[in-house]
Amino acid sequence: MKSQFLLSGGLILIFSLMGCSEENTASTPEIAPQIPNARTSQPLKSSANSNVIPFSKATKPQSAKSESASNQASSNINIAAISENQKISGEGIGRAKVGMTFGQLKKLLGAKAEFIVKSPFMVDLDAIAVSESGSVQFYILYPAWTTLTDSQVIQYLMTDNPVYRTERGVGPGTLLTKAEAVYGDATLFYNTENESREYVKFVNQGSANISFRPHAPKEQQFAGIYPSSPNSYHETKEYNENSSIASVLVSCPVEKCGKR
Repeated sequence: MKSQFLLSGGLILIFSLMGCSEENTASTPEIAPQIPNARTSQPLKSSANSNVIPFSKATKPQSAKSESASNQASSNINIAAISENQKISGEGIGRAKVGMTFGQLKKLLGAKAEFIVKSPFMVDLDAIAVSESGSVQFYILYPAWTTLTDSQVIQYLMTDNPVYRTERGVGPGTLLTKAEAVYGDATLFYNTENESREYVKFVNQGSANISFRPHAPKEQQFAGIYPSSPNSYHETKEYNENSSIASVLVSCPVEKCGKR
């Protein structure tokens, strides 16, 4: 049964860009992935039951990435130990797949899993934290002011748990220098019209259903080092070498889940 999510404010949900390798300019700004119904810039909330890495307030970045750091990172990711139950792909996160219903996921995970509602999770957005052995594995995201029923389709999955990785070994906690060594050149970007949420894409990252959010070093708002610009869209290939991936979002493609 198709999800009956209620979207407020007429916002459009767009997740198609992340597989694109073409460089954008200020005159043709890239549309960043948008979380449903989010209207203002606000980080993912932390709680006693979550592993969400908070985003810091803005200060001037201290240093850019270095070529030596990128080269050093190239052989430090171990992909041999990634199991299917801990793999991030364009289909989902571990055993959870976008496009399955919430009821199907609960049946699949069984009694060992806990499903804890986090409300609010972000601006206009609630989540269900899926925990096993007392640790949050991932989140199911859905619009606030609604209830995710067993018959509804899962459209968005997010994890900040570092045990989850792509098939190339990249996931939460991976330094951007290491991810870049695996997936090629990184481009960081944000748009003030899209809540100034920062994203990073890699030229060879593969699935367009996967979105990466960077984690800036302490006391910095952005991982990227951006040139001054009056435009709403900002893009850079320079970033602080201590920046890492904070979380990974997997969205259900339109052809599978329909329009949001």
